[in-house]
Amino acid sequence: MILNSKSRILINGEWVNAQTQKSREILNPSTLEKLGNVPECGKEDVEAAVQAAKGAQVAWSKMPGSEKANLMHEIARRTRALTEKLATTMSLETGKPLVEATDCIDWVAACFDYYAEVGRQSRGNSIPPGAPHQVNFTIKEPYGVVAAIVPFNFPLLLLSWKVAPALMAGNTIVCKPPHQNPLSNLMMAEVYSVLPPGVVNMITGSGETGDLLTNHPDVDLIAFTGSTKVGRQIAANAGAQLKKVNLEMGGIDPFIVFADADLDVAAEAVAWARLLNAGQVCTSSKRIYLESSIAATFTKKLVAFVKTLKVGDPMNPNVDIGPVISKEALETLEKQIATLQKEGAELLLGGKRFQPDGLKGYYLEPTIFTNVKHGGYATTEEIFGPVISLITVKDAEEAIRLANDSKFGLGAVIYTKSLETAMLAMDNIKAGSFWVNDPLTDNNAGPFGGMRWSGNGRELGEEGLDAFREPKHVHIDYIQEKKSFWYPYKNRNSPSGEQQ
Repeated sequence: MILNSKSRILINGEWVNAQTQKSREILNPSTLEKLGNVPECGKEDVEAAVQAAKGAQVAWSKMPGSEKANLMHEIARRTRALTEKLATTMSLETGKPLVEATDCIDWVAACFDYYAEVGRQSRGNSIPPGAPHQVNFTIKEPYGVVAAIVPFNFPLLLLSWKVAPALMAGNTIVCKPPHQNPLSNLMMAEVYSVLPPGVVNMITGSGETGDLLTNHPDVDLIAFTGSTKVGRQIAANAGAQLKKVNLEMGGIDPFIVFADADLDVAAEAVAWARLLNAGQVCTSSKRIYLESSIAATFTKKLVAFVKTLKVGDPMNPNVDIGPVISKEALETLEKQIATLQKEGAELLLGGKRFQPDGLKGYYLEPTIFTNVKHGGYATTEEIFGPVISLITVKDAEEAIRLANDSKFGLGAVIYTKSLETAMLAMDNIKAGSFWVNDPLTDNNAGPFGGMRWSGNGRELGEEGLDAFREPKHVHIDYIQEKKSFWYPYKNRNSPSGEQQ
């Protein structure tokens, strides 16, 4: 099935041929069938996209918030109208089960609806003056041109988390969807035709294209979701140019099952929190801490439940788990599994690649390890795949301490019936998102982002809007008069109490 045979990119409101002669083949990770080709955009393409965004930015920033909001709502409406096509394309190119892809489209549309309403009524704040006949307030202004780069696991959703607030803040944007699966973003880009030319531009390519875009001198802000390694490099390069960055990077998130948890519910929660999207989720629970008193019972329930999950063609409505994204990802997982075994972890389930229903894609059996060592590979390096790592601790205190023992801090999940235990864990675990008895659930009004090595800045919520704008303080004295603290100082008899 060929979904995209045209090597075109969106620049200044038009679909144009890329200047580059290089292209990339896009494959279905489940069947290895070819889905299309896209350009590996080079310097000329990046330059054209950035200049289109720069040329459109001032006029866009001056458009009234109510008009911007109407356009955002129209983007949401058009996105929902494309649900079936977008979900099918995303499922084919990512390996994500169709039901997950379908849910994703509604989340994308909801993000545009949310920021339409938040952005239309948020410009700044009135603040108390420091002296008589003064007026003080802030206005929040756009940065200018935003470069948005997203990974393969949630290509549409993570881009919407950047595009919607960036636009409502008055920025224009150049998007680079993931090189592994850009087709759904290229399809969705059709809905941006409601916007003035140049407000949203979309180029394709891999790391070299991303480097050209993020290092372009006319890019004012970089919004990136991806690996910690790449994010750190972007931050270093941006720092040399004093560019603003908003980085959401990797995580090795903890999940604590306390002794008082409902183990039947918690077992299914762990499976979903770790195996969602074949374990390729930045906030998936990659280290599971179990109190010793319930570890054996919980482990049996978890293994039994995971055995019931259907792995196979993501287009099959009965399938729960699809393939990982690429051959390289599968090979990396095999090496990581071998490392865990060398460290003494006990393999309870899976651990091998296989071909369900004769499919040729990049499938790994859902894998469960017990006796995983805290401080070992699974708790210090991100395993991006369907691998569950179980760690037994003696009590709740040790579970909380070890959960917080990490250089990362993206998310954390706990299961408990005790309010005291929940609040104690919340107070002592550094994580940008902290879920109690409901893993990985997002809220458009709640900020999302990481602490420590997991990133800086926030997406979603009003914090996500503020990530794309900077405050200006406006100070007005509506009576013109000479100030007592001006020159010459010889006329100043006593402190005036006024401040600059």
